[in-house]
Amino acid sequence: MRRIAKALMLALACPLAGGAAAQTLHLDEALALARDRNHDLKSAAIAVDSAAAAVTSAAAAPNPALTLQTSGINPAAGIGAGPLRSKTVDSAVRIDQLIERGGKRRLRTAAAEQLAHAARADHADTQRQLRRDVAAAYYDLLAAQQRAALTAEAAALADHAMQAAETRRRAGELAGSDTARLRTDALRVRNEADDAVADLEQARRALALLLGLDDGAGLNANDPWPAALPPPAVLDAALDAAIEARADVAAARARLRAAQSSRELAQAGLTRDITVGVQADHYPASATNPQGGGNSFGISVQVPLFVRYAMQGEIRSAAVALDAAAENLARVRQYARAEIGKARAQAEAGARRVERFDSEILPAARKAAEAAEFAFAHGAAGVMDVLDVRRAYRTAELDALAAHADFAKSLAALDAALSREHP
Repeated sequence: MRRIAKALMLALACPLAGGAAAQTLHLDEALALARDRNHDLKSAAIAVDSAAAAVTSAAAAPNPALTLQTSGINPAAGIGAGPLRSKTVDSAVRIDQLIERGGKRRLRTAAAEQLAHAARADHADTQRQLRRDVAAAYYDLLAAQQRAALTAEAAALADHAMQAAETRRRAGELAGSDTARLRTDALRVRNEADDAVADLEQARRALALLLGLDDGAGLNANDPWPAALPPPAVLDAALDAAIEARADVAAARARLRAAQSSRELAQAGLTRDITVGVQADHYPASATNPQGGGNSFGISVQVPLFVRYAMQGEIRSAAVALDAAAENLARVRQYARAEIGKARAQAEAGARRVERFDSEILPAARKAAEAAEFAFAHGAAGVMDVLDVRRAYRTAELDALAAHADFAKSLAALDAALSREHP
């Protein structure tokens, strides 16, 4: 569309940013900025680091416990003279070590590793959604630029027509009522131009928010509209494989595996852990303790007794969590399939809409507008006729612009829906 291309150049050239320095972005540059600065993506990366730390914690074996104890102090007899080792007190050194059985450490580590994989998949899915959202905001900005340029051009043409009408009215060639109608239309178009400038600033702020920028003043989109849909064969091929390769499905699948490991871990709780202790006692003989035995050693083994509770709550809770994870995976797969289908349907409908506007509607509206302007200039058409045709042409231009924007955003949504972002 030559007129829309011209409108884009006007949008980039006009000082619509309120005097701010222009920053022209291609879509790839906007996506790179978002990957570096977007706050949601940074939060997802922090979650990945946190999950990696949880793996380290889960893989660690239990630490031994050291106990230092002094007992048998007789206040009446005192603790005796001499160095610390000769004091008449019972001193003990004890080390206890918990020995996990039933593969608990392995299962705990496996669950944590799967949750870490899910966190990485969540990060990849955040990237996928961010690409879609940045592309949508980028094309909204591109449409807002072109809309501002189109309405500014229409306002300038309406002002010019108003001046010509005033000249004709003073020459007695045009009635005052017709001049008033042209003035009203010129003011209406000027309001539309002002609204378009406000919409442009909002579009800039929306894109800046996704890019992690504090101020979007001066942002300009500089890419052309996407040309066409991918071939149907590409869209039809291996739909199930595309669904399974999506990051959100991978995250749900990893959480299901983590829930399976957690259920096995809960069941492994029925295998009793053993705590082994080794102790050394020292109680020297002295005048106050003629029966002191010097040094002695002991070994202890501690085993829990499941006489009142046998991990029923933990096992049941883990089974419920597994059911929930399986249901969530089914829901995410269903959502992915529906999202792909919806995005494809919108993209195909948008392609047909753009084709109709570019090949039929806009050329017909332009031809009708040119004929009406020629007839009005030669006195063969009334003011209302030419105003109606102008409005129809302006509406067709704006509708064609909206069709291009909707098609571009639907293509971005389809690309994101079929994306294979790897964690």
